[in-house]
Amino acid sequence: MDRIRWFVLMLLKRMLLDPDLCSAISAELLRTEVLGLSLASFSILLPYLGKFLKGAQQVDQTTLPDGTQQIFVMSADIADGLKEDLAWTSYILLRNTNAIAALILIQGEICARGYWNEIDDSSKEILLGQFRNKIENAGLNNLKETLYFPQDADSEFQDLLPKGARSLLVQPILQVSMESATDSQKPAGFILLVSTTRYAFSIKDRAWIAAVANKLRGNLK
Repeated sequence: MDRIRWFVLMLLKRMLLDPDLCSAISAELLRTEVLGLSLASFSILLPYLGKFLKGAQQVDQTTLPDGTQQIFVMSADIADGLKEDLAWTSYILLRNTNAIAALILIQGEICARGYWNEIDDSSKEILLGQFRNKIENAGLNNLKETLYFPQDADSEFQDLLPKGARSLLVQPILQVSMESATDSQKPAGFILLVSTTRYAFSIKDRAWIAAVANKLRGNLK
């Protein structure tokens, strides 16, 4: 985009410094300038267009299982800063990966977004209570190591995951402790992502998700 801006500014500069140029510009020359600008714009946008098409192809490969519903719930009484971070983080995780569902736990606060199993009473309080119980039953509260199940993840955490889950990634959020020399990192939560495709999260994806988890550490008290 900077190249396009530079191109336009140079053209305007030529016209301002040489007033006679404005009257001397022919229709053919003007068409040539416009064509050059169009070609420059296309050449710059082409890499971004390729990334967009590649990303769209990945999304198309992800299927939504029957018996699920789209939700977005968050614990009540969360500080505004954390609330904004959780909302944005859950959005970009679903937008930029093959995940269909995201669950974030940080110091007891929950944010769930995406497609999860349908329930009869889908009120916010009921959903949050169910997620809290399922997290405890799955033994994820004290997670310190990354868990990645690239296929058949539903057999490991069937009660927690939505129907049709194939890949599961759980990235811990660790709090640095200055009080203990032997145990400098304490579990403070996690990011859980679910996909209906096998091997959904590449090494690059997992590294990026780990960086996202580290960023959330800025909200820890």
